[in-house]
Formats: sequence, structure tokens, C-alpha cells
Amino acid sequence: MLTAAERRRGLSYGAITLFGVTLFVAVAVLALLAWDAGDTKARLFSAYTARVLRFTLLQAFLSTGLSVLFAILLALALARQPRFPGRVWIVRLMAVPMGLPVLIGALGLLGIWGRQGLINDMLAMAGGAAPISIYGLSGILLAHVFFNMPLAARLMLAALERLPAEYWLLSCGLGMRRLSVFRFLEWPALRQVAPGIAGLIFMLCATSFTLVLVLGGGPAATTLEVAIYQSLRFDFDPPRAIALAFLQIGVTGLILAAMSFLPAPEETGMTAGRSVRRLDGQGWAARSGDGITILLATIFLILPLASIAAAGFKANLWTLVTSPAFLKALWTSLKIAAIAALLAVTASLAILTGREAVADMKRPGSLARSFSAALSATSALVLLVPPVVLGTGWFLVLRPWGDVAPFAPVLVAIINALMALPFVMRVLAPAIETHRRRTARLSESLGISGLARLWRIDLPVLARPLLTATSFAIALSLGDLGAVALFGSNELTTLPWLVYSRLSSYRSHDADGLALLLAMLCLSLAILGTVGRREVGHD
Repeated sequence: MLTAAERRRGLSYGAITLFGVTLFVAVAVLALLAWDAGDTKARLFSAYTARVLRFTLLQAFLSTGLSVLFAILLALALARQPRFPGRVWIVRLMAVPMGLPVLIGALGLLGIWGRQGLINDMLAMAGGAAPISIYGLSGILLAHVFFNMPLAARLMLAALERLPAEYWLLSCGLGMRRLSVFRFLEWPALRQVAPGIAGLIFMLCATSFTLVLVLGGGPAATTLEVAIYQSLRFDFDPPRAIALAFLQIGVTGLILAAMSFLPAPEETGMTAGRSVRRLDGQGWAARSGDGITILLATIFLILPLASIAAAGFKANLWTLVTSPAFLKALWTSLKIAAIAALLAVTASLAILTGREAVADMKRPGSLARSFSAALSATSALVLLVPPVVLGTGWFLVLRPWGDVAPFAPVLVAIINALMALPFVMRVLAPAIETHRRRTARLSESLGISGLARLWRIDLPVLARPLLTATSFAIALSLGDLGAVALFGSNELTTLPWLVYSRLSSYRSHDADGLALLLAMLCLSLAILGTVGRREVGHD
């Protein structure tokens, strides 16, 4: 039970956060609405807009289908082979693309599949005629599979490993063949999680920005977010940018609405807790097929990472690290990332405190329940209104005041904080809610509240989840190019923007070295976050 003062504070913190986030998003959207509506309406129904929308949905649909298909094959192979040397490292490898900045992953893919990449070099040695081009739709699909297939495979593998060991013993006793095992055991487990995974990947691909910016290859391969960026950064055509922004909001809104109707995974039933033993993967044919699948997936993931390291070490890293441009970009990135992480963690704690205050009420009314629901939906606003759209709106707000550059660092930090908010909430919410359930009655009986409770009871347990959430938020902000793309300049240069500018000016060696440094920094933070999350895995 909370005291009356704690409940009031919780409601106040939640209300302030809800008001602040809603106001920031609403100002951006209202700025779009306030522009020349007639011209915007004409641009909304133009042939160019229709072409961009068609390509956005096409590449998202194909990327999702390929990612889910390959993830199913990999998850089935790993589930059938629960014990072999190096398996734990292969599973950990699938977490690396999630902690890798998208721009750096794109450079790694270029090092393998690009015109001067490893694959084309091998084809040339074998007498191949025309080199493979990674630019355009094929490159976008390849990159999306690289980033999304490991995520889907990890989630699907977890669903398969949750099946009770008795299922596999029964299937062995009944003499079920592989097709029957897939039909009656594996597919029902995958079917529960596959729609949600596919919806998440489709959302990520439909709002893809950096990959399409680097690998799109021209106007024929442009998504909505990249078209918004081009409309403001290069063409300065605000009506077209506004039309595309509203179209982007409509697309993301429809995807989120469709995802809300997806069924939640069901429980698998009671189990005696036996260790899983998959006898259907013991034969020579099964081991060979699964081994080839796992090997190909591992090579597919390792090669771009190895390319980043190999190309980066060829650069003069000491010269890059000590250069004024790098030091300035590093300092700018760290400042923005620190502010973004602080805002994201603070907002998450305020949202959770507000929800706890409502849950503590004996009879919350409809207004209190609506307030709690609004708090829960706050972290999803950035999914509905993507960073490029937020940046476009605020660009239009600040442009009449003159130079936007002085406001750019604050805007980028806030947008990055909103982008990190769903991930921070995912880490903190279960940890804090479980801790509160375990300690609330004891704290009340001992009369411990306020700062004493925070210092003696909460911080010793919640310090690690807080560190995990902070490291995730910093890593996301450090590797993000989307928010800074509209405002990047000589006055505001972050590490991703520096890498992209070096790449655009054909200084590839510098770009490779900077990419390696940024990748090492972000992956170190991601590993720190993974360690903390694993140790509090019961939450």
C-alpha cells in the first residue's frame, strides 16, 4: 500500500510525463497540419507518393516474409540440436545485430556483397561476368534479413524451448516422423508467436530509414521516411514532406491497429520439469541438415561483422581517434546519448510510478483507468509518429525563428529518448512491478517509505535493471542516424553522421575506421545491457 503522499506524487509524475510527451508529439503533428493544406493534399495523391508508398509496403512485405521464413528454419534446427559445441555462442551471435548501429551493419554488408566486396571478388576469380549489385531492392531485403532474422529466430527458439519435455518423449514413443512432429508440436508453438514477430518486423521494415538511405540506390527504391528526409534536406519541398509524413503516420497507425488484434501466446501446460531431449534430431540426415542450416546462418551473420573489423583495422585508427572531427563528434554523441538516456529512464520511472498509484487505488474510477491506459500507451507514440516525422514537424516549427541549429541537439536528444522509451520500459516494467509485489507489504509493515525505502530496499535490487536500461538507451542513441539526419551539420556532428558524411565524400577508409570504433562502443554497451538483463531474467 502507498501512502497518500506517495500516491499523489506518483499521479503527479505520471501526469507531467504524459503531458510532456503528448505535447512534444502534438506540436510536431500540429505543425504539419498548419502548413498549406491545399498543396499538401495535392501532393498526397500524386503519382510520386503512390510510388513511394507502393515500394515501402512491397519491401516491408518481402523483408518480413524472408526474415520469418529463414528464422523458422534456423529456430527449428537449433531446437532439434540442443547440445553441440559452440551452440551458446551461436545463440549469442544472433543478439549482435540488435546492438549494432544500422549504418555500421550496412557498411559490413557492403564489404561482403558490394561491388568491391568479398562475394564479387570470388565471382571474378571464378570467371563471373557481371558483378552482383547490392543497391536497390535486393540490397534492402538482404540488409533487413541480416538485422531481423536473428531477432525472429531467437524469439521462435524461445517458444520451441518452452514446450514441455514430455511432448518430445511422447512423440518418440508414438514413433512420429519429422513431418508429424512439425505439424503437431513445432508448428502450433511457432504459430502462436509468428504473427506478433511478423508484425514487429513489418513495422521495423516499413519505417526503415538508414538502410534504405545507404542501400536504396535511387528514386526507384525509396521508402516514406527517406522520401521525407529528401524532401526537406535536398529539395526543400515542405508540402511534399508533410504529405508523406501524414501517409507515414497512417501506415504505422494501421500496422499498430492490426497488431493489437493479434492473439497473445497461450500457456503450454503443466510439466514435470524434465530436461529436454530431442530424439528426432539424432539421425545422420537430421544432424547434417540442421548443421548445414546453422552453419549457413552463422556465416551469413559473421561475414559482415568480420568485414567491419577487417576494414576498420586497415584504417589509421590512432589518427582517427585523435582527430578533432572525431573528438568533437564523440563528445556531441555522448552528450546527446546521456541526455536521451536520462530522459528515457526518468520518463519510464514516472510512467510506472503513475500506473502504480492508479493500481493502488481501492476503487479507481473511469478517469483513473483512462489515465493509466494513456500512460501505458505513451511509450508507443514514437511507433505511431516515427522520428523523421517528429523532426519534420519541429523543423517547420523552428524555421520561422531563423537558424534551427541551436535547437538541434536538444531536439535530437528528446527524439532519441522517445525512440528508446519502449525498450527502456520493456526492461524496467517487469523488474519494478515484481519488486513492488515482493516488498510492498513488508515495507508497509516496517513503516519504511520515501527516501528510506528508495535507498534501503529499492536501489539494491533495481540498480542492475536501471543500469541495463540506461546502457540500452545510450547505445540506441549513439548509433542512431534517423533523428540527426535532418539537423546534421558542421555545428551538429554525431558519430553516425560523421561516418555517413565520410562515406558520402568517398573517404571509405576513414568511414571504415570510424565504423569500427562506433561498433565497438555500441556493442560494449549492448553486452553490458545483456549481462544485466540475463542476471535479472526472473523478472
